[in-house]
Amino acid sequence: MVALISSPQAASLQSRLTLQTGAIAKNSTAIRCLDWDRDRFDVEFELQNGTTYNSFLIQGSQTALIDTSHRKFENLYFDRLKGLIDLADIDYLVVNHTEPDHSGLIQSLLEQAPHLTVVGSKVAIQFLETQVHCDFNARRVKSGDRLDLGQGHELEFISAPNLHWPDTILTYDHGTQVLYTCDVFGMHYCDDALYDEVPQLLEPDFQYYYDCLMKPNARSVLGALKRMAPLTIGLVATGHGPLLQHHREDWLHRYRTWSEAQSKAAPFVAVLYASGYGYSDRLGRAIAQGIRKTGTDVELMDIQEADSHEVRELVSEAAGLVVGMPPQTESSAHSQTILSSVLAIANKKQVIGLFETGGGQDEPIYPLRNRFRELGLTEAFAPIVIKSIPSEVTDKLCEESGTDLGQRLNRSRAKQQGKSLEAGMDQALGRLSSGLYLLTVRKGDVTGAMLASWVMQASFQPLGVAIAAAKDRAIESLLQVGDTFVLNTLEEGNYQHLMKHFLKRFPPGADRFAGIDTHAAANGSPILAEALAYLECTVNHRLDASDHWIVCCTAKAGRVANVDGLTAVHHRRVGSHY
Repeated sequence: MVALISSPQAASLQSRLTLQTGAIAKNSTAIRCLDWDRDRFDVEFELQNGTTYNSFLIQGSQTALIDTSHRKFENLYFDRLKGLIDLADIDYLVVNHTEPDHSGLIQSLLEQAPHLTVVGSKVAIQFLETQVHCDFNARRVKSGDRLDLGQGHELEFISAPNLHWPDTILTYDHGTQVLYTCDVFGMHYCDDALYDEVPQLLEPDFQYYYDCLMKPNARSVLGALKRMAPLTIGLVATGHGPLLQHHREDWLHRYRTWSEAQSKAAPFVAVLYASGYGYSDRLGRAIAQGIRKTGTDVELMDIQEADSHEVRELVSEAAGLVVGMPPQTESSAHSQTILSSVLAIANKKQVIGLFETGGGQDEPIYPLRNRFRELGLTEAFAPIVIKSIPSEVTDKLCEESGTDLGQRLNRSRAKQQGKSLEAGMDQALGRLSSGLYLLTVRKGDVTGAMLASWVMQASFQPLGVAIAAAKDRAIESLLQVGDTFVLNTLEEGNYQHLMKHFLKRFPPGADRFAGIDTHAAANGSPILAEALAYLECTVNHRLDASDHWIVCCTAKAGRVANVDGLTAVHHRRVGSHY
C-alpha cells in the first residue's frame, strides 16, 4: 500500500513538496520526498521533471533507517517518520552518502534520537563529524562488513567510492534481497509511481543522470558492479526517482554497457592508497580530485583490501600511477606484496606520482621513487612528503599535483584536437579580441591566481560579471558558489611583466605572489598594486560550458587607479588555444 501526503507548501507554485510512503519488502518501508518543481541540481544540471529524495526504514529485532532527506522536508519527513515508528526505537542510521540532499536531516534526527548509531564508510563518518554539531555514536564499515538486525534482516555493505562522492557505500539486505544504492542507478524524475513501471518515460532522465554524475567515474561504476555480482538482487532502492524492480536488469545492463564503453575510450590514472593508515585516503582523494579536473578518469584502490591479481590488472591498464606509501611494519606484509606487484607491472609509458601518508611508519618514499625511475616512468610531480597533520594548504598541494599529472597525460590529445579544427574557423575565432585580467583569490591559507581574457560584464542589476575558467585550472576549486575573489584589470603598456610572471608554470603549492606587490581587498583576496582597476566579486553560480566553467559573479566594490588608463587588449591568431 502506498500513502501520499501533501505538505502545506503543496499549493505553492514555487515549490510543491509532497511525501509518499509504501511497503517495498518484508518490514521494509520507503519514505519518498517528492520535490515536484526543482529545476536544477548541483547548480550546473538542469532538471525537467523535478526529483525525489528516498529514505528507507527496515524493522527487524533492531531497526535501521537508511539515509534521510533534504532539509526542506524536515517537518513533513519527521511527522511521517514518527507515524511509522517511535524515534527511540531506531537503533541505526545507515548513511550511504553524505551529500546534503540525503543527509540534510541527520543533525535533527540525532537531536531527537541521540542514542542511535550512525553507520557509514570511514570517509562518511569523517564528513559528518564536520557537518553535525554534536557528538554521536559511529560505526565505520567497509566492503563485506555486516550488520544483523534480526528476523532475517542482515545488512551487508559494499564500498562504492566516487559514485559520485568518495564516501559512498551500497547496503544490501540479505533477508529481502533489496539493494539500497542512494545516488547510484538513480534519476531525477518525480511522479507518484513508486516503481519503474513505464520505462519509456524514464529513459531520458536515467541516461542524463548517468552522463552528468556517473560517466566521469565509469571505472568506479564497473568496480561497484563487480562487487555487486555475487548478490541476488530483487529490487534496487535508489535515492532519487522510482525504485527499480520491473526492468531492474535492463537498467543495470545499461550502466555496465555505458561504463565499459567510456572506460575503453579514455586513459585513466590508478590511485593506490592505504585506508586506515595516516592520512592516506584524504591525500589520495585530493590528488584524484585534481586529476578529474582535467577530464581524466581515476580508479582508487585500497592497498590494504586489494589482492595482487586486482592490482596487476589495474596497473597494467593505467596510463598513470599514484602511490601512497603503506606502512613498513611486520603486520603489513600484504602491502609489501602489493608494492612488488606494482613494480613488476609498471612500464616506462606511464607517469608516476608518490605521496607520503603521515602515518609515522611509511615505506621510504625516495628509494621507491628511484625504483620507478629505473623502470623509466616519468615523474608527474615531486614526491609529497607529509610530516604533520594535513591542512587546507596540503589538500590544495595534492589537488594541484593531480592536475599536473592529468594535464601531462592530456597534452598530446589536446594538440590533436587543436589540429583537427578547420583552419579558416580557427583563424576567425582568433579574431575575437578580449581584455587582459588577473583573477586573484585568498581562501583561508590557500591562495590562487589566473590570467584571464574571457571576461565580460553580464548584468546591471545586480552588477554582474561573467568569467570563463578552464575546468583544469588550479584556481577553479576556489571559485565555488559563495567564494570571493578580486578581478584585476591590466593596463595597456604596463602589463607585460605581470603577464610573464603569472603565465609561468608554477609547481604545486608554490606561492603565486612571490615578488609581486599586493595589498588585501576587503574580501581578503590580493589586489595587484600595478593593476589599472579592480573589482571585488562574489560567485553566484556556475554554468557548464564543456571544457570551461562560466563563473557568474556579483561585483561588490571596485576602484580605478588611473582614470586615463586603457585596458590591455589580447589578440590571438587562432581560436584553438589561448
